[in-house]
Amino acid sequence: MNASTWTTVVGGVAGIVLAVFGGGMLVTGRAPDATVRAFRSVRDAGCYHLLFGVGLTLIVLGTALRGGIVTLVATVVAIALVTVAVVRFRPRGHRTLSRK
Repeated sequence: MNASTWTTVVGGVAGIVLAVFGGGMLVTGRAPDATVRAFRSVRDAGCYHLLFGVGLTLIVLGTALRGGIVTLVATVVAIALVTVAVVRFRPRGHRTLSRK
């Protein structure tokens, strides 16, 4: 396995992990304390991670397919997903947790 293949595999795994992490936050409504402090809501954090994860996975799949138009479409969709994540769901800074 050469360095390019290894990097692609790591990128794909990272994308899947991010997507599962974000999806888990959206399903359960819970997130780690550090994540909650960085985002306005758990929903924002979940969407941010989910969109980034799916976008990264699409980039990796598009690169692996080497199919011309398929690669182009996957890349455009991935860029759109990441743009939505960065513009709409980005971290908003530190927030204090109210402990009960």
